[in-house]
Amino acid sequence: MKIPRQLHLHLFLAGATLTGLLSASLYAATPEEQAVLAPIQAMFDGMTKRSAAAIKEPTLPGGTMVLMRDGKATQMTFDAFAERVGRPGTTHIEERIHDPLVRIDNDLAVVWAPFDFLVDGKVDHCGTDLFNLVRQDGKWVIASVADTGHKDCAAK
Repeated sequence: MKIPRQLHLHLFLAGATLTGLLSASLYAATPEEQAVLAPIQAMFDGMTKRSAAAIKEPTLPGGTMVLMRDGKATQMTFDAFAERVGRPGTTHIEERIHDPLVRIDNDLAVVWAPFDFLVDGKVDHCGTDLFNLVRQDGKWVIASVADTGHKDCAAK
């Protein structure tokens, strides 16, 4: 059976639109994924405010960080990180993640996301963040963080 040219064009456009809608929905954050990402954004907001209390608020007490720099691991508690970053300063700092991969299983979640760390609006370093989160008393909290950090970021 031969499909008329105009119908063929309409079918193609309908298929392309449907494919675009399905692709967009696959990458849209669900409410549960948004709930997992919320404490991460809260930590970043605390960093920007240079507030040790705000940095620690969305974390699990006793949690730790591992920062990979030039092949070397630096470990610290959330408390130590908050005290370090929460000091008053003259520069504006901001961390941004993009394209987060969120996986959730019951009360456990992981977020893997590329990041950019900006100082006074310019990318200082970039890399990948890895967050482990747990749901405690119905609320997601950050249990641990690991990241890579390097200076060879593409110009932003």
